[in-house]
Amino acid sequence: MRFVTYLLVSWAANAIVLAIVAWTFTDVQSGTHKQLLIAAAVFGILNTILKPILRLITLPFAVITLGLVWFGVSMLMLAITDWLVKGFDVEGFWTYVWATVVIWLLNLVIDIAAYYWRRPSRRGETIVMSH
Repeated sequence: MRFVTYLLVSWAANAIVLAIVAWTFTDVQSGTHKQLLIAAAVFGILNTILKPILRLITLPFAVITLGLVWFGVSMLMLAITDWLVKGFDVEGFWTYVWATVVIWLLNLVIDIAAYYWRRPSRRGETIVMSH
């Protein structure tokens, strides 16, 4: 059950991140709500399965470029999502670059928030946010 919850939260986070990117950049179209949800699922699957494989393959280049090649891998995940999902469109190289930067920043914020949400309090309890 915990894994299913993780997948659903991850999917929702990807959908929100891609929606923000589409709202921020005029050259990114998210399509319909259904297309956005499909793009979020595809993007999540690519980042979970394909991205680690590509990062391993490009490890020698990452050492040489001080990790810059991994930025290209992240851009590729967005490009493949664009290619696979009808209605989710990213137009132009620089849009890919800046959209990837925004996705990275938003994921950083999400990761920090998740850390503080899950971390134990000083009394040894887990902090639980109520709605």
